[in-house]
Amino acid sequence: MSVFGEAALSAFLELLSAKLLDSVLNFVADHRQVHQQLKLWQSIFPEIKAVLNHAEEKQIKDEGVKNWLGDLQDLAYDVDDILDEFAYHELRLKLQKTQAQASSSKVRKLIPTCCTGGHFSPIAFMFNPKMTSKIKAITDRLNSLNTRRSNLGLSEIMSQGATSKGKKPRLQPTSLMDGAVEYVGRANEKQEMLELLKSNNSDGVCVLSIVGMGGMGKTTLAQLVYNDPSIKESFDHKSWVCVSDDFDAVNITKTILRSLDADSRKRMLLVLDDIWNESYDDWTILRAPFGVGTKIIVTTRHQKVSSNVDSVKEFYLDKLSHHDCLSIFAQHALKARNFDGHLQFKEIGENIVRRCNGLPLAAKAIGSLLRTVTDHSEWEKVYESEIWDLPEDPCGLIPALRLSYHYLPPHLKRCFAYCSIFPKDYEFEEEEIMLLWRAEGFLQSKAKIQGKGLGNQYFQDLVSRSFFQRSSEDKSRFVMHDLMNDLGQSVAGEICCRLEGEKQQKFSHRSRHSAYVIDDQYQSVKKFEAFYQMTSLRTFLRLKAPRYQVFYLTKVVLEDLLPSLSYLRVLSLCRYEMYDLPDFFENLKHLRYLNFSRTQINRLPDSLCSLYHLETLILRDCRKLKNLPSKIGNLVNLHFLDIRGAESIERMPSGFDQLTQLQTLSNFVIGEGDGRLIRELKNLSNLRGNFCLSGLENVNGQDAREAKLNEKLGIDGLEPQWGTDLENNTRKTEVEERVLDFLHPPKKLEQLIIENYGNLSSLKLLNCKNCKSLPSVGRLPLLKDFSIIGFDQVQKIGFELFWENQLNPFASLEILSFESLPNWKEWDTCEGDEKVLNLPSLRELSIKTCPQLLG
Repeated sequence: MSVFGEAALSAFLELLSAKLLDSVLNFVADHRQVHQQLKLWQSIFPEIKAVLNHAEEKQIKDEGVKNWLGDLQDLAYDVDDILDEFAYHELRLKLQKTQAQASSSKVRKLIPTCCTGGHFSPIAFMFNPKMTSKIKAITDRLNSLNTRRSNLGLSEIMSQGATSKGKKPRLQPTSLMDGAVEYVGRANEKQEMLELLKSNNSDGVCVLSIVGMGGMGKTTLAQLVYNDPSIKESFDHKSWVCVSDDFDAVNITKTILRSLDADSRKRMLLVLDDIWNESYDDWTILRAPFGVGTKIIVTTRHQKVSSNVDSVKEFYLDKLSHHDCLSIFAQHALKARNFDGHLQFKEIGENIVRRCNGLPLAAKAIGSLLRTVTDHSEWEKVYESEIWDLPEDPCGLIPALRLSYHYLPPHLKRCFAYCSIFPKDYEFEEEEIMLLWRAEGFLQSKAKIQGKGLGNQYFQDLVSRSFFQRSSEDKSRFVMHDLMNDLGQSVAGEICCRLEGEKQQKFSHRSRHSAYVIDDQYQSVKKFEAFYQMTSLRTFLRLKAPRYQVFYLTKVVLEDLLPSLSYLRVLSLCRYEMYDLPDFFENLKHLRYLNFSRTQINRLPDSLCSLYHLETLILRDCRKLKNLPSKIGNLVNLHFLDIRGAESIERMPSGFDQLTQLQTLSNFVIGEGDGRLIRELKNLSNLRGNFCLSGLENVNGQDAREAKLNEKLGIDGLEPQWGTDLENNTRKTEVEERVLDFLHPPKKLEQLIIENYGNLSSLKLLNCKNCKSLPSVGRLPLLKDFSIIGFDQVQKIGFELFWENQLNPFASLEILSFESLPNWKEWDTCEGDEKVLNLPSLRELSIKTCPQLLG
């Protein structure tokens, strides 16, 4: 058990108590023995939860309390598994009853055979000896923990954290991104590096190295230089590679050349961030392909690495001055450069900064922690915390980082600690993390959250507190600083583990969440031996590895290991060259998240539809998948379905009208003769984001009207698609016009793409006030008259209007009109060196009331 990983237990126990109250006690009411034991659990949970604040303080120096918290966390997971199993069977019975009432004949088709064989009943389930034994064992463990609680002298105290008991945990109102912070303390180093990089006095590869301990700002300095506008003018290409301790010279070189797609003789700037490898031979291999004109920036914690790379100049980053450190702290804590406007915090702020010991990452982390905290006493608690005085961690963790985690609200502690399953330098997207958090049950709130939802709030809060930061290379992605990753591993302890190639952390029977990166193209069962001891595992997450395009997974994992991991919530097997899935899903009833993207599977087993708790199903680029399961209507908790790139799917099964929780549906495919199925969209009022409707040549106007797209206010991107066979005699112009007219997109639509609407000759887009870009209508081959009127938000019109990669856009267009685009400033008709604007049939161009458009 880690030193700080247990504080989130309060949120966990609160969730378990809510589950007991909400439904489970009612479900087991007829079984007196089980009901009594669950009532006992319900009475003990508050007693234990009340002493967690005391335990969190005491376990820092008391090994007995630390072990007690470890046992409590392990028990909490086991309790959650039991309650989840009750909830699963309750939902299954509810579905069975609903479907039986709807149609006695249909129920035999929709309910899995395990439910219709006559042998299942709630009473039979309750008297299952295995389940009864589990409940009794948990009761005994809970009583033992409660007794140990008293013996350890744990009592109820008020929290010492920034979110004291009785206070509502604060969410940061805004995220203070790095771009809004003035960089201080390294201006001279930055200027000298820029001058050296832009000079031409080197006969070969020029290397600059930045050396310093963790948290000193090496990567930040490299980012400032890399993103400086003058660098873009001095180099033809540039590339950023995060190296860390996994140094494979050949693979890194391939990655660089692939990202550049360039001639190595051109002027190139490379950044190799966080090198640990001290082998001179490996460095020689890496730099061999690059010649005159290549400049390399290396960041490292080790002086020997800097010597090996034969640097033209070494930049040693020492601790910042107190003044500079204070400025960083003030910018993050007060959104000000100094304390002039906040004199009441000046003295305590200066005292806290002295404890940051000149480390910019420490000042940033503690400043982010105290942002929006206006209570002077809370600042004093941070300054006086015993955590500053803890002995140095073997991983070199900065006390300030421990402290910033210590004061996180409980719900954010769980979310952050979970992310320790990701390797260092792993870049992730916000949506990717939110889907995983949802599947693990971390996104729980009684309040109704508007907009992008609770996951977005949690994620942005961790960004604003500097636990996550934007990627240097791709601003749409995020990464954890190496020291933050170390912190995550420390606080998660043995609950979270990861497997990276030949390296693996200590796995144990208590491990619940695991991710792995295996570079081997052929992955044998030997690589997965450690997973067999993790019988209570909840997360089996395959992370992409860059080395090979194709990976093969032994069938033993699919047929033996995975069916035995019956408590899984998350299962990802993306990017494997596998064609068939065993029919094992009835063993995995707890699953919330399934990812088979970029595999070769051609069908999904029917048992997948027994996953009543499933929330996320990702089938992106499953190009050989032909059908979705016929009983998909059973997946009543499905929130996210991604079938982008699954181009062999020709039709949707019926049952989508039952998926009322669905928020993301990438594509709804209407097959020939299935036009009425579009009506099932009527019930999907929670749809949001981008939505594609394909196969519209199979739909009539009345069916399109019944889809009620205008009521789905969360949709901001709509792509209606007709088939590519424009010469098909069965397609009627008047029918397609009615379909397009009756679809009625929502008023707040931001993007519209119309594809293969072959008979359209005239199109007018009128008063789309919230659209920021124009729809890609260049693929309408018969369009002759196109008018765009009243697009207030459009500032630039570019090649997206003509559709990227379209060979002959607007081949028939004769009249093109723009009117009332008050903010339109630029008309860019070129993409790179290619001339996109080529309108062979145009005879009339009209531009009216577009005052900002430059000639």
